[in-house]
Amino acid sequence: MMARVEDRVVHVLVVCDAPVLRNQLRSMLETRELIAVTAVDSRMAGRQIEISRPDVVLLDLPTSRMDGVSFVRRTMARRPIPFVVCADVGGSGTHVGLRALDEGALEVVTKPRFSPSGLIEDSIVPMVDAIRAAAEATLGHPASAVRKTRTGRRREDLSRGGGESSRLIAVGASMGGPEALATLLGALPEDAPGVVVVQHLPEAFTAVFARRLHSVCRIAVREAVDGARVERGQALIAPGNHHLVARPDGTGWRVRVVDGPPISRHRPSIDVLFRSVAAAAGRRAIGVILTGMGRDGADGLRAMKGQGAWTIAQDGASSVVFGMSREAIAIGAVDDVLPLSEIAPAIVERARVENAAEGA
Repeated sequence: MMARVEDRVVHVLVVCDAPVLRNQLRSMLETRELIAVTAVDSRMAGRQIEISRPDVVLLDLPTSRMDGVSFVRRTMARRPIPFVVCADVGGSGTHVGLRALDEGALEVVTKPRFSPSGLIEDSIVPMVDAIRAAAEATLGHPASAVRKTRTGRRREDLSRGGGESSRLIAVGASMGGPEALATLLGALPEDAPGVVVVQHLPEAFTAVFARRLHSVCRIAVREAVDGARVERGQALIAPGNHHLVARPDGTGWRVRVVDGPPISRHRPSIDVLFRSVAAAAGRRAIGVILTGMGRDGADGLRAMKGQGAWTIAQDGASSVVFGMSREAIAIGAVDDVLPLSEIAPAIVERARVENAAEGA
C-alpha cells in the first residue's frame, strides 16, 4: 500500500541540480511508495510547489544553481512546508545544513552513498524515515532562537560551567530537536545541573551545532569528548555516529563516547544514554524526551523512572513531531507532560527544592 498521511499519498518534491543524483533520488523514493517530482532550482521548485502541492520538499545542499538557504527562508515565509535537507558531511555542507534548520527546515540527513550498482540501501533509510516523519510534522512554532540571536549581538564567549553537579539531566531529541534544544537549554541558568544530550544528527554536524547552541545559552554547550566530567552550568552533546553513556565518578559523573551498533535504529541512541543514566544516577537524575519521530528513548526513559528519576515528555501541542514523547507516555515512562516553554523552569525549581531538602 502507498504510504499515507491523513489518508493522502505522500508527495515529495526533490530539488537537486545534479542530474544523476536527482534521478536516482526520485527513483529511490518511488520504489518506497512515495510519489516524487523534481526541480533543478528555486524558480522551478516554486512552480512545482504551487502546481503539485507536495507534502515534503527534499532539498539537496549545497547547490550551484541557487541559494538553498534563502529558498527555505522565502518558502517558509510564504507557504510553510516541511523541508528535509540532504547535505554533504563536513565543509560547507555542514554549515549550510544547519543554517537551513535555522530557517525552518525540519531535518538534515547526509547524502546517500553510491556503489557501482546504484544507491546503497542503508544510506537511504534515514532519508526515507525523515521524509515520512516530516509529512506528519506540525509547522508554525516560534522562530529559531539561534536565528534570532544571530541577527543581534552574540553572547560573549566567557568561561561558563564548572564544579561538580549534584543532579544529572539527560535529554533526548530528534526531528525538531535543534529548535527545541535551543529553547530548553537557552532557558537554563548559569548554575543549572549538568546536562547530557542526544540529538539525532549526522556525524560532523554535532560539533558545529554545539557551538551554535553555546552562542545562545547562558550555560556552556560542548560536543562531548570521552572522559569529560559532567559539571554545573554545562551541556555535553553526543557526537554524531557515537553513543554517549554516563558513568559514576566519585559523587559525580563522567561521560564515555563509545562505538557500537545502532540501537533503536540510531547511533547515537537516546535509549543508550537514558539507560546509562538510570544506572549511574538513579533518583538524582531528570530525564527529558523532546520532539522527534519513532520511539528511541521511550524504553530508556522507563528505565530511568524505574530507578527513581523524574521523567518529563514534551507535549504534543509544542512538538514538531509528537512521536518519541507519545511512545514514552504510552508505556508509562513519563511523570509529567509539559509544553516546551515550561520544561526548563520546572527543572530549575525541582533542583532548587531537592537541593534545599538535602541541605536541611
